Amino acid sequence: MIVSNVSIGCGRANSAWCTGGSAGHLEETTSDRTLTPTGHLVVAVCLGFIGTFGFFNNLLVLVLFCRYKMLRSPINYLLVSISLSDLLVCVVGTPFSFAASTQGRWLIGPAGCVWYGFANACLGIVSLILLAVLSYERYCTMMRPTQADATNYKKVGAGIALSWGYSIAWTVPPLFGWSRYGPEGPGTTCSVDWATKTPNNISYILCLFIFCLIIPFMVIVFSYGKLLHGIKQVSRINTSVSRKREQRVLIMVVTMVVCYLLCWLPYGITALVATFGRPGLVTPEASIVPSLLAKSSTAINPVIYIFMNKQFYRCFCALLKCRKPERGSSFKTSSKAVKAFRPIRRANGNNVTLVGPSLAQATTLGHNSGGGLRQGGSSGGGGNTPPVAARPMVSLVAHYNG
Repeated sequence: MIVSNVSIGCGRANSAWCTGGSAGHLEETTSDRTLTPTGHLVVAVCLGFIGTFGFFNNLLVLVLFCRYKMLRSPINYLLVSISLSDLLVCVVGTPFSFAASTQGRWLIGPAGCVWYGFANACLGIVSLILLAVLSYERYCTMMRPTQADATNYKKVGAGIALSWGYSIAWTVPPLFGWSRYGPEGPGTTCSVDWATKTPNNISYILCLFIFCLIIPFMVIVFSYGKLLHGIKQVSRINTSVSRKREQRVLIMVVTMVVCYLLCWLPYGITALVATFGRPGLVTPEASIVPSLLAKSSTAINPVIYIFMNKQFYRCFCALLKCRKPERGSSFKTSSKAVKAFRPIRRANGNNVTLVGPSLAQATTLGHNSGGGLRQGGSSGGGGNTPPVAARPMVSLVAHYNG
């Protein structure tokens, strides 16, 4: 089944093999599609670094998750799922492209190329969808600040299953005739056929670009944008507590979005140029750089999403020192690890309540005589009433005119 879209009989010892399709056969020699020996060596070194670094980073994440039970929260299951898919890329994908780059040609034949293209496309889309699911879970946690329970785990499990099913649904069609998998760039890697300009191929590439790159990116931007907006609402009222939180989350969000764009947008743009541009517009040198950037996401994701996480960082330090991890406030949270405050509009339409996780005081903000905000106790509306302490949840109420 896998080799049904590949013509195995057309190939020379020193040429890239050709793939079958509705538009005929594509047959190009290595002199047409290859890099210089130095170029292949540079690519091999880059792939070796990405594969090694990504393998050990993601393996370390899985070891930490299995070693320390306090890491087994709903949101961390999503993080570990991302690491698992990236680890699989480093195991079933990168070694073959590394070996091909050292020799300057594809080594495991047409069927191996189809398998490589399918596996890497599937696992790459799994990571992209999981990143979107992770951002949306954090957004939902902000809107509904609750402790983790069986429902949270079921929702996360459903999100992981959806990510895998969604990815498989978009990567199986080339095996059955809607586009195809074949050599990419200098012929040492394989992916979706970006170059064949047929309605069949173009329609698949457009759908893949929209549904597997643009939509996940929009979900990420929307979810983290809402999270930042909620934090900024509170920072206007309680700057001493919320400013650091806002800055920390802002750095995290900007880092995630920039790395997402840096890793995947060049690859997507190159694919579109190869699809809609004139033949030969995308040179081997131009095609290999975006491909390396996309593969580098397997090494970058653990650093951004795991080691910037205080829970994993404490466990990592404990693993190095062979002792139990220090317990901090981050261990008291589960799916609400990145918690913002949520606005709740009362029935009369004039009051907005901002609710956030805290064990400190409950504070009510009302208008003073000058039209500004004043702070008082939550039990009453008096201007000088002392705050009421020992509440498990803070309710910040801002009264607006209108």
